[in-house]
Amino acid sequence: MSDKVRLMLIDDHPLVRDGLRVRLETVPGFKVVGEAGDGPSALEAVPHCVPDVALMDIAMRGTNGIELAKVFHERFPQVRVIMLTMHDQPQYVLEAFRHGARGYVLKDSPAQEIVAAVHAVMAGKRYYSAGVADALAIASAAEPQVTQREREVLALLAEGLSSKEIAQRLDLSVRTVETHRLNIKRKLELDGSAALVKFAVEHKFTKL
Repeated sequence: MSDKVRLMLIDDHPLVRDGLRVRLETVPGFKVVGEAGDGPSALEAVPHCVPDVALMDIAMRGTNGIELAKVFHERFPQVRVIMLTMHDQPQYVLEAFRHGARGYVLKDSPAQEIVAAVHAVMAGKRYYSAGVADALAIASAAEPQVTQREREVLALLAEGLSSKEIAQRLDLSVRTVETHRLNIKRKLELDGSAALVKFAVEHKFTKL
């Protein structure tokens, strides 16, 4: 058993988990060792079932799968996370990889794609479905070259915070926040604060 890849299934639909378990346990070398229907249950189960790979949905009741992937990356870096979802928008894929996911597979993909994704992440590689590959390549090429701090400012702008509130949240001066805002608008060629906030929301610089 020690040479098997240990899998954890995280999805709020029991029927989905049942179907996945049946499909994956027919694959030689795979073993489903844990299941969870939400984030808290998943985090509690990890130390007990010790998975190598976690397959998790994005949209679950009370749980944001991408933020859960970030927590996994921080608390359990040894667990490779693969998003298994119906969301094929490039911004979700990019956000998932930014938050520590190693793979991204669409739920309507052939079963062999899930198997390929598991093998890829176990080999230290990234994997994403062919269904999102082209859109991801285009989005990655067009992604604005903003810094991590500028991303944080954009995320807080999308939440509706003022420059003063952002300064307090990030422990910066208001003048520094204003400078970041000006730099972002210059880089993105945006005209005015409304356009800046609109860009932040549309490009998912906020909680999903």
